[in-house]
Amino acid sequence: MTGANPPSAAGTGLVADREARGGPPRRRFEAFRRRETWAGYAFLSPWIVGFLIFMAVPMVASFVLSLTDYDGLRETTFVGWDNYQQLLTDPKVRISLTNTMIYAVMIVPGTMIVALSLAMVLARVGSRSAGFFRTVFYLPEVTPKVAVGVLFLLLFNGQVGLINGALELVGINGPAWTTDPEWIKPGLVLMNLWSVGGTVVIYLAALKNVPTDLYEAAAIDGASAWQQFRRITIPMISPALFFTLIVQTIAALQTFDEAYAAFYGPSTQSGAATDAALFYLIYLFQQAFQFLHMGYASAMAWLLFVIVMIITAIQVRVSKRFVYYESR
Repeated sequence: MTGANPPSAAGTGLVADREARGGPPRRRFEAFRRRETWAGYAFLSPWIVGFLIFMAVPMVASFVLSLTDYDGLRETTFVGWDNYQQLLTDPKVRISLTNTMIYAVMIVPGTMIVALSLAMVLARVGSRSAGFFRTVFYLPEVTPKVAVGVLFLLLFNGQVGLINGALELVGINGPAWTTDPEWIKPGLVLMNLWSVGGTVVIYLAALKNVPTDLYEAAAIDGASAWQQFRRITIPMISPALFFTLIVQTIAALQTFDEAYAAFYGPSTQSGAATDAALFYLIYLFQQAFQFLHMGYASAMAWLLFVIVMIITAIQVRVSKRFVYYESR
């Protein structure tokens, strides 16, 4: 009679020992990984629930509203894509988008250049002094944006403002920052460069992580300070630069508080100057809460979302050629 040999006593003992220990190592590893996965989801659950309740659901609701004529008072009427078609013909949408894009082109590189310059100065200061100046530079970040808008009117007033007063001391006739349409956005840019402390802290941390031996080797090879900055500093902190580029761009496209407080709040300016300060979110706010065009405002919000996504995707695509990661 032929057939498979019965398992030996030693083999039977080995199988029993494996079963007693919970199975082969691979099975135990998979069970451990499943437990870790569920533990990770448990720790993430507060964020997931918050995202679903406060982000995902409102986004879906706003998209549904964008397809309706809704003012919060009368019965909601479904209008399909009419709100989106109106966006293409609304001159205020073009004006506000143009103002927002011009402002973003000025404020984003300006913020990055000023913040990097201050961070490089702080990197050369002693540790005790650096802590003091980090605090000083960061304080404007916690200043209310409405207060910054009011301060803009006081500092940049064309008649009695402190900025024009300082320019007169050196023989320069300052412009009408708050009434001349050509100077409103540059004035707002200069005012917002005051609050670059958060970006300074990020750049300072990145500069501290650049290995000093790279600079020493470059100095031995005869590299100048500019060559070290261009060939070592910029590539090594490029992830921080890329991060702030995206964050600052999104923030610039969503600018609202300072311009609204300065030009559309209690101290509203009249005339053509207000169109120069009409940013996209201000016009969206007007449509939603002044004219009660909630459906149209929701369509405007989705247009801004698409624009931000497109610009961010372009930045991410371009960054692959310029951003250096040490792990690569």
